[in-house]
Amino acid sequence: MTNTNITPNYRCPLCQQSLIFADRTFRCKNNHSFDQAKEGYVNLLPVQHKHSKDPGDNKAMVNARRAFLDKGFYQPLVDRITALYQKYGADNGNVFDAGCGEGFYTHQHKLANNKVYGVDIAKNAVKMAAKRYQACHFSVATLSQLPFEDKLFNWIFSVYAPILEQEFTRLLADEGYLLTVTPAENHLFELKSLIYRQANKHDTDKSPINALKLVTEERLNYAMEFNHSDDIINLLAMTPFAFKTTDQLLTDLKNKIQFNCQADFLIRLYRK
Repeated sequence: MTNTNITPNYRCPLCQQSLIFADRTFRCKNNHSFDQAKEGYVNLLPVQHKHSKDPGDNKAMVNARRAFLDKGFYQPLVDRITALYQKYGADNGNVFDAGCGEGFYTHQHKLANNKVYGVDIAKNAVKMAAKRYQACHFSVATLSQLPFEDKLFNWIFSVYAPILEQEFTRLLADEGYLLTVTPAENHLFELKSLIYRQANKHDTDKSPINALKLVTEERLNYAMEFNHSDDIINLLAMTPFAFKTTDQLLTDLKNKIQFNCQADFLIRLYRK
């Protein structure tokens, strides 16, 4: 059970009625019920909304990402997006991490006077997030049909997750902000160059958001230096590149003593 004493605001994914929490169960007036797991999260992904038996990142990817992020390689990104939150959005409003994974970015937005939510379709990730970051509210759900009322959030952010403008705009309060983090053109280019014969740079021309006002756009680029092969393997395992990796390349990476790779992020902040 979460340490916060404030009941989260969810709506039923089946009938869109408000969910009331009692006796570790969320229930709507139509008697649809969803039990809170022992870790503190709630699964609001009905089986008819699943496209596979275990959607989202698998357990190996989730574990690799947590191990990698815990080493601080993406700390400059954390510092920048939380600075933008402090400048534009930090108040007593609700915060939503769309595609929260194991909660690394979610919990960094928790303040004394706000409520922070994280949603991901991967149950393995949400379970891990809820267990570690008990001051935040986590649920399993699909980003295309989010279990929240309209205009609930003052600040929504998406780090390397699908950006669904219509649904995010529905949830965003008037004058609220949406922050997106997507790959800039050279993100992990050195790693990609080991995997693909012709490594292409990311296309950053197209913005996924059209209906909201762009407040600021910036690029964050820095070099990551790896001195342990485990960190390189974790970086590979948490990306889609892992599915393209040969056994020979995996062996080569495990034997690498040092490897340098760029982190290159495009950060956009929009306002409703």
